[in-house]
Amino acid sequence: MVLPLASFTEVVLGIHVTAVVIAFGVTFAYPFFFIYGMRLDPRHMGWLHRVEERIGKALIAPGLAVVLLAGIYLASKEHQWSHFYVQWGLGAALVLGALGGAFFAPNERRAAELAERDIAASAGSKEVAFSPEYLAVYRRISIVGMLSSLLIVVTVLLMALHAG
Repeated sequence: MVLPLASFTEVVLGIHVTAVVIAFGVTFAYPFFFIYGMRLDPRHMGWLHRVEERIGKALIAPGLAVVLLAGIYLASKEHQWSHFYVQWGLGAALVLGALGGAFFAPNERRAAELAERDIAASAGSKEVAFSPEYLAVYRRISIVGMLSSLLIVVTVLLMALHAG
């Protein structure tokens, strides 16, 4: 008799964890991209914001959907809906999804436009002079991004504490 390597629930748990890593892992690298981008060649900041926006649409949003669907399956299968960690996780997923569509996408698009405008205005100059308007949008994205990362870390810790 051949025994299965894993139950279906264990496979879904693996998918759930993998989706978290794939969807949100890159967001922890964003601060480095932008710090080094600003220092090494600020003329690429518009491009970086466009890539950030595209990653949100093509990787983070679908990954979050997988996280949410797998989490719903697991909470239902294991009858865990009354537990705080499940409610927190569901709330965190909804907050992150709402931030993605209502905050990050439009602000990343706006940051790209402003950076490209400021870069074009600096053509012929050695240095790029970013406008206060661009810097304010960039700062907002950075602050909300850090808070989102904190939410992700706290959520992962709550899940890990439950598993332990």
